[in-house]
This record gives sequence, structure tokens and C-alpha cells, in this order.
Amino acid sequence: MINCIKVERARHNMSQSDLAEKLGVTRQTIYAIEHKKFVPSTVLALKMASIFGIPVEQIFQLEEQD
Repeated sequence: MINCIKVERARHNMSQSDLAEKLGVTRQTIYAIEHKKFVPSTVLALKMASIFGIPVEQIFQLEEQD
């Protein structure tokens, strides 16, 4: 799975901690998602999309081997 959370955080001038606080998760969770060590739940992905004001498909995309 490809994700562009880091890019969106930069566009919104947010740190991992800022995003984590808005989502009610830890900074480590954001780090793990960004580094493909953890796949977020649907609810968490939708909350993230809402925070960034974009469709979830713009944040997360399947890779061919997925």
C-alpha cells in the first residue's frame, strides 16, 4: 500500500504529533503508517482524509502486489 500522509502533513504544516493528536492516536502510530509498518483501520483512514479535506483514495493507494 502506498500512502502520502507525509506529503499531506507537510501541505498542512502538521507534525506527526499534531496529526496524532487530531486523530486520537500516538505519534508512533502515524510513524508506523507512514513507514508501511501498520495499515490503518477504515475509520482511521476516513478521519485522516477528513482532516486533510481530500478523498481517502488520494492518501492511500494499492500497489500492484497488494
